[in-house]
Amino acid sequence: MSALAKELPVAGLTPFTTIDYPGHLSAVIFSQGCPLRCPYCHNKQLLAFDRSSKLMPWRQVMEFFVTRQGWLEAAVFSGGEPTAHATLAEAMSKIKKLGFLIGLHSSGVYPENFAAVLPLVDWVGLDIKAPFDEKYDLLTRMKNSAAKVRQSLDSLLAARKPYQLRLTFDPKFHHTNDVTEINGLLNQLGADSVVIQTLREPVMNNL
Repeated sequence: MSALAKELPVAGLTPFTTIDYPGHLSAVIFSQGCPLRCPYCHNKQLLAFDRSSKLMPWRQVMEFFVTRQGWLEAAVFSGGEPTAHATLAEAMSKIKKLGFLIGLHSSGVYPENFAAVLPLVDWVGLDIKAPFDEKYDLLTRMKNSAAKVRQSLDSLLAARKPYQLRLTFDPKFHHTNDVTEINGLLNQLGADSVVIQTLREPVMNNL
């Protein structure tokens, strides 16, 4: 295995944000690779699991966070799908040791990996794509994605971590009754309702 393969594949980093971890000044680390093919995805350049892409060395990421100690409060791991990578836990641990809170943006489609990193995470933004039925798999183009996300949601609720459930609403693919159906299930589970997000342009940068 190459040295590169031992690192989290980082495609870019947003050095400052006030919205990606509510209530905290943060930077966002974008991992490369996602198994979903949601038609409204705004980070399509991050979909391919391609280590031939121009990636940011993990050393450079660590150097950045060292310089932000005392200024930023949190590091948010986003993507792509960060839980796709076995190296995520180690990356989170290294940033956490610098004194930063750890946020995670995830689609929840790797439930075992998702549950494994929860002890390291201080806040989670979990994407809910659609009602938990055949529409979920149709939207994500991934078989059994609804069941996988339900499993991750159960782990999140059991962990009692602060969280936000988000639905990116695209009128070409969603209807208001989708939101009603999702919130009905969440209410039954004792979970918060989804926060509706509108489509936005990518904010990922390279340092």
